Amino acid sequence: MRDSTRRPVCFGRSAIPLAIAVILALPAASVAATGPYVSLGDSYTAAPLVPLPTGNPPACGRSTNNYPSDVARVINPRSFTDVSCSGATTVDMTSPQNLSNFETNPPQFNALSAPDWLVTVGIGGNDAGLIGVAEKCAEIDATQPTGTACKDYYNRGGSDPNVAAVDATGPKVAGVIQGIHKLARHARVLAVGYPDGLPVDGSSCWPLVPLSPGDIQYFNSLETRLNSVISQAAAANNATFVDTFTSSIGHDACKPPGVAWVNGIVPNSVAFPLHPNAMGEQNMANQVLLNLLVG
Repeated sequence: MRDSTRRPVCFGRSAIPLAIAVILALPAASVAATGPYVSLGDSYTAAPLVPLPTGNPPACGRSTNNYPSDVARVINPRSFTDVSCSGATTVDMTSPQNLSNFETNPPQFNALSAPDWLVTVGIGGNDAGLIGVAEKCAEIDATQPTGTACKDYYNRGGSDPNVAAVDATGPKVAGVIQGIHKLARHARVLAVGYPDGLPVDGSSCWPLVPLSPGDIQYFNSLETRLNSVISQAAAANNATFVDTFTSSIGHDACKPPGVAWVNGIVPNSVAFPLHPNAMGEQNMANQVLLNLLVG
């Protein structure tokens, strides 16, 4: 059972934006320290190429301005451990992750312990293979700016393997959450979803992001399905789902620099292609903080 006495103070939803603004305005030393905070996850958590790089192994691509670091600066935990790593899947929670340059990231669960107060985990995108889908769609649509050529490609056998892969990710995420509870039995667990990367209004910005409007809708349907699967896994396993998609609508890769919170295939900000930049990571942190405030 989670120790409810260690939860943060709850606020009414109408007071949440003001509460976060007040907390952000306070010096870190003046915010009451919380217990240990551990961050687990993949590249959307690690934030590769977002300044400044930190941690080992370097190939994991962790940033000092990823959302866990942004959260830690606000909640001032007694200790903060970020073991997220680019390319991670649910398997890498309990097994070493071999990286392309012969480095190895230890099992992320190695960072967990009984005293942990907060654990955030952002995982599942690589299990579902969504970055690969986006890259394949860009390849197919590079010469076909209209229609649904990519969706048609994946459905040519009569059923969509990407839908099956997304659905199969649910039990894997559920297993991760269950494992966290076993190792950090007093911690509050937040499963962080994936932000919006492409327009949701039926528009496109081909060739800057070389996907047709129809295939953008197709990709968005996969991402929203994945977020739903993660949300269901969280609800069924005593965890809180953090929706980062809704708040990021209007800040997709088709927007100009300074407005876009995520890079397209051709980057327009300092971040990895098809990944959040520093502003996107800050928004993800804000959504985590909102969920902490409402208890």
